[in-house]
Amino acid sequence: MNVKLTKANNLLLVCLLTLVPVLADANTLERVRASNTFTLGYLPGYAPFSSQTGDKASGYAIDLCLKIADKVKTELGLPGLQIRYQPVTTTDQVNAVSSGKVDILCTPTLPTLERRKTVSYSVPIYTAGLSAVVRKDAPEALLNVLNGKVAYTGPTWRATINHGLSNQTYAATAGEITEDWIRQKMQLLGVVATLVTVENADAGLKLLDEGKADVFFAERIMLQNRLSTQYSAGNLVLLERIFEYAPTAMTVDRDDENFRLLVDTTLSEMYRSGEIEQAYDNHLGGVGDTAKKLFKVYAIP
Repeated sequence: MNVKLTKANNLLLVCLLTLVPVLADANTLERVRASNTFTLGYLPGYAPFSSQTGDKASGYAIDLCLKIADKVKTELGLPGLQIRYQPVTTTDQVNAVSSGKVDILCTPTLPTLERRKTVSYSVPIYTAGLSAVVRKDAPEALLNVLNGKVAYTGPTWRATINHGLSNQTYAATAGEITEDWIRQKMQLLGVVATLVTVENADAGLKLLDEGKADVFFAERIMLQNRLSTQYSAGNLVLLERIFEYAPTAMTVDRDDENFRLLVDTTLSEMYRSGEIEQAYDNHLGGVGDTAKKLFKVYAIP
């Protein structure tokens, strides 16, 4: 047995194992340079923002991430940089970024103080609107409350709201802020009802369509996309009311300001050049006046 060769192999193994935590702890651009791979994380069931297409992904957020990838190629001098698409779930999306499993989470996510303990965020890329879907045969009392037709003045308003909202089953995507929002509203109004959580919008709409839920709450444009492509018969109805607005952003490593600066620079340039409007036109049905005003606010000078 060659003792010298064995010792050399052992030494090489020790060196490789030592490098593993170094690469895990390396900042994003160092990790990308070492692997020559830029990994885009995304939520696959979030069309038109991000959806799975074979072994790749597509959507509004993916288009923006590919522009960021172009910037990374230029900054690092890696014209042959490989792009890898990594689907994640709502429950592991934060950990996927913080652990380095993905270099950036493209799908727009609502920044919260709790999430900011672990990850950081880009400038906003989309202003989300929380909306509700019901069945066409939903009771009038429920519809009145959801549409905001109940007066919030006088001594009986709370009882009137409870009458419409109680004994219903509400559905929301597990792990999303909407779930907490519904719980808070139920507690505030003293509503006795059931809240169920689902994996994604498809599961929520299916539950509603089957009569196992009375209302499904989710992001408005995502709901519009699902209803137009999968429920065009009209059994499910998207209400006009938007309950909450919130800016959403891409998720990046909390301790990597250099990469965050690169991301924000790319997005700000897209806002100023009008490229982000093209992405809106391609995936989100065009840009309204309010969105254009927000573009000027979101872009960093």
